[in-house]
Amino acid sequence: MTRTRRSGAYQAFLVGILSLNFGILFFDRNALNFLMPFVQPDLQLSDTQVGMLSSGLSLTWAIAGFLVGRISDKLGSRKPVIVVATIAFCLCSFVSGLATSFFMLLGARLLMGAAEGGVMPVSHSIIAAEVDEDKRGLAMGVGQNLGSNVLGSAAAPLILIPVALAYGWRDAFFLAAAPGLISAAIIWFFVKEPARETFQAGDAPKATMKEAFADRNVQLCSVISVLLVSYLVCCWAFMPLYLTNDRGFDPDTTKWLMATLGISAGIGSFAVAALSDHIGRKASIVGFSLLGVILPLGAMFFTGSTWVLAAIFFFGWALNGVFPIFMATIPSESVDPRLTASLTGIVMGIGEVLGGVLSPFAAGMLSDVYGRSAVMWLMLGLTILAAIVGLGLRETAPRVLARRKQAGSPAIA
Repeated sequence: MTRTRRSGAYQAFLVGILSLNFGILFFDRNALNFLMPFVQPDLQLSDTQVGMLSSGLSLTWAIAGFLVGRISDKLGSRKPVIVVATIAFCLCSFVSGLATSFFMLLGARLLMGAAEGGVMPVSHSIIAAEVDEDKRGLAMGVGQNLGSNVLGSAAAPLILIPVALAYGWRDAFFLAAAPGLISAAIIWFFVKEPARETFQAGDAPKATMKEAFADRNVQLCSVISVLLVSYLVCCWAFMPLYLTNDRGFDPDTTKWLMATLGISAGIGSFAVAALSDHIGRKASIVGFSLLGVILPLGAMFFTGSTWVLAAIFFFGWALNGVFPIFMATIPSESVDPRLTASLTGIVMGIGEVLGGVLSPFAAGMLSDVYGRSAVMWLMLGLTILAAIVGLGLRETAPRVLARRKQAGSPAIA
């Protein structure tokens, strides 16, 4: 049975509003990382505790992503899940601003992870159901990466650090809590729930979750998720501290260098995702993972112009563009698009638990013992390993497979 898609205008609006909502979510999630130079001395946190705050959020994020994705796939209900989760993480951001101790802040971050974790798997499942197949890579890239990086990585330090300098870090958290209420209202009133038939119909038989996870691509994407999520959260948690305390950059320069990462990933949400539709998912993951080595190397060793260092950060962070590819696009193209929320929840969850939870905690301990340069070396090793694992992926991009079929070459490489 052929799926009936909504109009192109609605598809564009849908991807745009889901991307905006995820951007507001990441604005809240990343707020603590950018405000950590203010929070750490005020609450007297060690680097190990800094890592634990990131690890705790990743743990509950992962659990929620898996559970909510599975429940959403079974019930066929998407929109209410996203609305409730959006309101909940706004409240958690407000509570973060009230924290007076490490344990109070940790509790707020644990609750925030639980609220946020299910948003992206469910958003991807809506995109898979409503967006045309030949635009799926681009749509998923924009949905996951554009808003999250323009708002969560680029705008967040430019907004939050000046607010913290002028009014204090607590007021910055209160500010971060407000926009999600607006996006929740927009989604509730203007996003249409995909028809249940969309998820039940299809020509191919539906795979079980056991069969889905037995697929080589799903397994390799899970390993890549562990490696690159580790890279990501280590950078978020420790790069602002490294630039400010170890490299001696002032807060204004640090905020612009960190904002460069968001600008890079925002552009990458279009460029990398669209490129993967043309050159293939495998080539994109391998190539951009290798490009990621220049960021930690630049942070450690480059001593020239700040503008050039910003360019190094910009191109090194382009690997962020492959996240929706290995978290959602490849798994959904490898098994069954109707399992998108579940598969995304699993791949993201494994990455968050083994990468997002363990790596910042381990990085914090390494930093306390060997210095923050150890975190930079850890990031470098992670991105090289991700490229090596990516070599084993089976290509799934429809356009690439169609070209190979026309040329008479194997479609499985």
